[in-house]
Amino acid sequence: MNLRGPAVAAITLCLALATGPAARAEPTTTHETVAIPCAGTDMAVPVDWRLPVGTPRGLIWLQHGFARSNVNIAGLATAFADAGYLVFTPSLPFLDFAGCTLQNLTGNTEFLGAIANLFASAQNPGSALARSFAAAAAHAGRPELRLPGRYAFVGHSAGGEAVEYVAHRLRTDHPGSSSGLQGLVLLDPVKSFVGDNTDRALTDLDSTSLPILTVSGPPSLCNAFGSGTNAVQSLLHRSYVGIRISTGVHTDAEGTSVDTLGSLLCGTPESVNITTLRTLALGWLGDYFTGTRSADYYPPDAPLTDAQTARTAVARVAAAPDAQILSGAS
Repeated sequence: MNLRGPAVAAITLCLALATGPAARAEPTTTHETVAIPCAGTDMAVPVDWRLPVGTPRGLIWLQHGFARSNVNIAGLATAFADAGYLVFTPSLPFLDFAGCTLQNLTGNTEFLGAIANLFASAQNPGSALARSFAAAAAHAGRPELRLPGRYAFVGHSAGGEAVEYVAHRLRTDHPGSSSGLQGLVLLDPVKSFVGDNTDRALTDLDSTSLPILTVSGPPSLCNAFGSGTNAVQSLLHRSYVGIRISTGVHTDAEGTSVDTLGSLLCGTPESVNITTLRTLALGWLGDYFTGTRSADYYPPDAPLTDAQTARTAVARVAAAPDAQILSGAS
C-alpha cells in the first residue's frame, strides 16, 4: 500500500516526460493571415508561422519569389526554425492592378511601405503582425511566447528586392523603430522590370552599417541575368557582399520544396548547393544576431571583428568547389 503513491507518481512523471517534451521536439507550423493595408482596404494575406522549440533566437521574415508562394520555401523555413528562429513567411500576390504585389509591376511601393509598418509596430500587442503571431502561438498551444524585438529579412528572387525596399522604408519612415533589424540575406535577388526599388533601397542602405549579403547563382533568364546581384555589387561599397555558386540554379533557395514548374523553368537544385546556401544563410544570420563575424562564412581577407582574423582557411565558404566570392563597389 505504501508503494502505491510513489508508483503513481513515477508513472505520472514518465507520462509527462513522454508527452511533454516530445510534443515540442520539432518546430510547429501554423497557418494564419496577416492584415496588410493596400488600395484602401486590408488584405488578409496567408502566412505560415514556424515556431521553434524553446525561446526564439530572433524573428526571420522569409519572402518567396515572383509567382511563387510560401509552399516553395517551406524547406528553408523549416531549416531556420530548426536553428531556433521564429519564421514568418507570407504568400504575397504577384499580380494586382492596384499595386498590392511582391514585385513592382504596377507600382508597389506603398504596399511594401505597409509591410514596413508591420515591423515598425510589431511590439504593439494590437498591431497586425502581433495579432497574427498571437493567433499562431495560441493555435500551437504556446501562448506564453512573445514576438522577438530583433529580426532579419531573407528574400529569394523578387523577394530579395522586396526585403531590400522594406528595409529602406523602415529606415526612412520609422527611424526610431528600425534598430530591431539586424541584417539582410538575399538569395539570388532579382530586380523588377518597372521602377527603381532595388537601386533606391541599396543606395540608401549603403550608407549604413546594416549587414547585407547574398548567395547567388550564375546569370540566367530566371534571375534576369543576375540583375539583383549586379545591383548589389555596383551599389554597395563593401569589400565582400557574398558568394556566387557557379554550378547553382535560381531555385537553390527552394531546395527540396521546388515544384515541377520551378524545376522545368529554372533548374533542379543539387543537394550540395542547397546545403551550401543554407549553411551560409544560417551562418550569416547567426552572426547578425550575435554581433560576431565567424571566419568560416567569409573569405580570409574580409574584415573580421575578433580574434578569428588569424584563421587562414575558409571552411564553409569553400564548401562548393565552384563558389566565387562577390565584391562590392570600390
